[in-house]
Amino acid sequence: MSAQPFTLRWGVIATGWISQQFVKDALMDPATRDVHDVKHVVTAVGSRNVDSAKKFIETYAKGDSGIKAYGTYDEVYADANVDAVYIGTPHTFHYENARNALLHGKHVLCEKATTSNAAELRDLLKLAKEKNLFFMEALWTRFQPLVQEIKRIAEDGSLGLPVVLHADLSGDFDVENIPKTHRILDPKLGGGALLDLGPYPMVWAVMFLYEHPANKKARPTSITGSILKTPLTGVDSSTSFTLTFSETLQAQAVLSCSITLPSPDPAVTIRYRGGNILVHPPIYKPPSFTVQYFDKPGSGNVVREETRKGTIPGGGWHYQTDEVARCIRDGKIESEVWSHDKSLLLMDVFDAVRKQGGYELPEGVEKLR
Repeated sequence: MSAQPFTLRWGVIATGWISQQFVKDALMDPATRDVHDVKHVVTAVGSRNVDSAKKFIETYAKGDSGIKAYGTYDEVYADANVDAVYIGTPHTFHYENARNALLHGKHVLCEKATTSNAAELRDLLKLAKEKNLFFMEALWTRFQPLVQEIKRIAEDGSLGLPVVLHADLSGDFDVENIPKTHRILDPKLGGGALLDLGPYPMVWAVMFLYEHPANKKARPTSITGSILKTPLTGVDSSTSFTLTFSETLQAQAVLSCSITLPSPDPAVTIRYRGGNILVHPPIYKPPSFTVQYFDKPGSGNVVREETRKGTIPGGGWHYQTDEVARCIRDGKIESEVWSHDKSLLLMDVFDAVRKQGGYELPEGVEKLR
């Protein structure tokens, strides 16, 4: 007889779009993605009012009467039937929400960007380690099968070492016609392109430069950022930043994000002397990628081209959720796939870019500095 799968009991904080996607995927039958060792149940949902939590359960959890609906987040943290908390609030609330969950002895999966700044994240990681609790940033892209396949090709040596990586995530949010309280425009919610969209171009730089075996986990030797602010609210409407890796690799990542236009196609281009990898948008869940092989290094003459497509059951958020369950089952406090050093690198880069671009969050938003 096969062993029973490990079941992780989730409490969900906030009932917005991202929490809806998380719950729909978490409650899918794991067998649909050929997973048999872990499964997920939702035992509590917290919102700012209990009716919102009840409506969420009705709509996204098939009205399961076993799920507690709470009108406060604190009740979720205190629920003895919750093992791990998923935090889907706006990023300027992540520090407070995650800290309270950890203080109540809960493991945490926190949406990106994990916090408003690196100081807040370092404090959370310190607390998680003190309490021997698992903590991970919800960078779901890193766990998708198609992305794993791109990484395999990128690291098998057939293209050589990476030299330049271009990555962009943009979207036209119609900023002239949405309320200034919308998350993308409100500085109190950490609005703008960088904290909202920036984690995605950044994750490609982490996966294909920072994580490359030849880089030996060396951080970028320089970070150069430039910010264009919208006159509507002063948040960044377009941001570009370049990371230079010169300690081990000789490579650069040229990254950009914008809230006023769509992404290009390809939205990620990874350039090697032996060819290119082209990743088609959206880069948070790419549907396909193309590998171009040159006839000889540096020629630019493409002699072979292969395109691969991927299919994902559901939305694709469940792969990271399975990783959380396995890590908790095995007594780990961080994932080896998306480890704490990578989340810290993101926040340190964002801090540097915001400082260079003169984008300061309103007084009181950052709880630690």
